[in-house]
Amino acid sequence: MMIKKIITTLLLVCLTVQVNAQNTSNTISTVAPLLMINSDARSAGMGDVGVATTPDASSLYHNAAKMAFNTSQYTVGVNYTPWLKNLVDGLFIGGGSLVNRLDERSSWGVNLRYFSLGKIELFDEQATPTGVENPSELTIAGSYALKLSDYFSMGVALRYIRSDLSIKTLNSDVSAINGFGVDVSGYYQSQERNYGNFNGRIRGGFNISNLGPKVSYTAGNENFIPTRLRLGGGFDFILDDYNTIAFTLETSKLLVPTPPIYGGHDNDDSTPDVIISGKDSNVGWVEGIFQSFGDAPGGSSEELKEFTWSVGGEYLYNNAFAIRAGYFHESEFKGNRQYFTMGGGIKARSFNIDLSYLMNASDVGNPLEKTLRFSISFDLGDIYENF
Repeated sequence: MMIKKIITTLLLVCLTVQVNAQNTSNTISTVAPLLMINSDARSAGMGDVGVATTPDASSLYHNAAKMAFNTSQYTVGVNYTPWLKNLVDGLFIGGGSLVNRLDERSSWGVNLRYFSLGKIELFDEQATPTGVENPSELTIAGSYALKLSDYFSMGVALRYIRSDLSIKTLNSDVSAINGFGVDVSGYYQSQERNYGNFNGRIRGGFNISNLGPKVSYTAGNENFIPTRLRLGGGFDFILDDYNTIAFTLETSKLLVPTPPIYGGHDNDDSTPDVIISGKDSNVGWVEGIFQSFGDAPGGSSEELKEFTWSVGGEYLYNNAFAIRAGYFHESEFKGNRQYFTMGGGIKARSFNIDLSYLMNASDVGNPLEKTLRFSISFDLGDIYENF
C-alpha cells in the first residue's frame, strides 16, 4: 500500500508542476494543468507568445478571434509534445484542430487536446502487480470568430474540460472532474503600410480564457480552473517580397485569487487560522476574477510579479522557411519559469511543419527542457484576401 501511495503522490506532483511551478513562494494554485501547457510548436519557438501572432492552425488555443483573418478556407493541424521525457517514458500532450473560414467576415473552429501520463503499474509491498492505471486530461473546444471591421475581430470559445487523476485500484477519494470554460478574445491586424525603406503591419490581441466555475477532485474541496488574461502586440517588418521579420511581445496573468498569509489565533502561532495579510481566497470564481487584481499580501509590488512576460521573433523567407527565437519570464517569487526557446518551420504548398526547442534559464527545472515539440498543419480550399 505504501508503494501505491508514493506513486499517487508522484503522479499529482507531475500534473501540477506546470501550474505551481515547483516553487515554495506565494504561487497561485489551479487544477487541470493541460490548460496552461502550450503544445503549439510555432508559438513555443517564440517564447510561447501567441495571442497577437498571425493566424494559424492553433489560433483557437491562443486567440479564437484570429480565425477571422485566416487566409485559407480550411486549416487542419496536429501537434505532439513529449512530457518529462528525461524522467518517464510514455508521457505526452497531443491534439488536433480545424479552422473553417466561412466567408469574408466569419470563421468557426474546433480543437481537441489530450494529456496522457502513460501507463502506471501498481504493486503492493511484496512487489506483486495489482493493476495498471492510465491517468489523463482532455479538453474539447468549439469557437466562432467575426470581423467587426476590416481590421478587428472578436471571438468566443466554449471548452469542455475533463481531468482524471484518480487511481481507481486504490479506492481513492480522488475522482475525475468535468467542467467547462469560456474564452472571450479580440484581434487587430492593420493593413500593410509603407514606413520609408520597408513596409509594416501592426498586430494586437487579447484573450480572457477559461472563464468557468470551480471544480473538485475530492468532495468538499473546490479548486479554480486557470482563468487567464493574455495581452499582446507585435509588428511585421516587411522588407521586400521575400523577407519578413516579425516581433511580438506578450504578458499574461492568472485571474485567480492569491493565497493570503495566515497567522496564529489569540497569539498562538500553532493555529494558523487568521489572515494577517491579503484576502480570503475561498470565494466564488466570478468574485475571484475581480479580487485577483488587488489581493496579493505584498500589495501592488507582488501583484506586478504575478504578470509573466515573453518576447518572440520570427524571420520568414518567401513564406516558405521560418526561423524563430524567444524568451519567457516569470518572477522567481511566483514560479520562476524562465527559459529561452528556438524553432523553425517549413512550408511546401499547403503543408506546414514546425519544430521548437526549450533551454531552461532558471534554477528551477522545467519539464520541457531539451524537448522538441512538433506541429503539422495543412491549408486547404479557397484563399482569402483580408484587405
